[in-house]
Amino acid sequence: MPATTEELLAFLTDLGIQVTTVSHEPVFTVEESQQLRGQIGGAHTKNLFLRDNKRTYFLVTLGEEVTVDLKRLRTVIGAKGGLSFASPEALLENLGVRPGSVSPLAAINDVAHAVTVVLDLGLLDADAVNCHPLRNDQTTSMAPQDLLAFLRATGHEPTLISPPG
Repeated sequence: MPATTEELLAFLTDLGIQVTTVSHEPVFTVEESQQLRGQIGGAHTKNLFLRDNKRTYFLVTLGEEVTVDLKRLRTVIGAKGGLSFASPEALLENLGVRPGSVSPLAAINDVAHAVTVVLDLGLLDADAVNCHPLRNDQTTSMAPQDLLAFLRATGHEPTLISPPG
């Protein structure tokens, strides 16, 4: 059973990670989330759940302004063959969330460690990184180093990249 938002937030608290969570209307795209900029400061992300030809899964978290070229990205993250978006069923099975709620915080649900987590190095320079806490009607903000600590606590050493244009 996937973790709930409450369980995720309790896990973060147990790690000593301070977060701020804001409730808002559900958002499904970067464009929709950009309407919240006056309310939520810090780095905003785009999250891609991808798979390669060997059915290796990748959760790629980038700054929202980054343009993604999947052909170039596959080399940077070590994918075998082409990259494509994974199915909603694979997303739910591996990360316990539905489309629109993809976030690095969903790594809490990847207990099998079947997903490689990839982070944009540029996010580490932000005052705060904003992520959905397993649902798309809330945004949780935390320090970049705390996001790294969270990922490591879930058994995911993130691959840090400078995204190709």
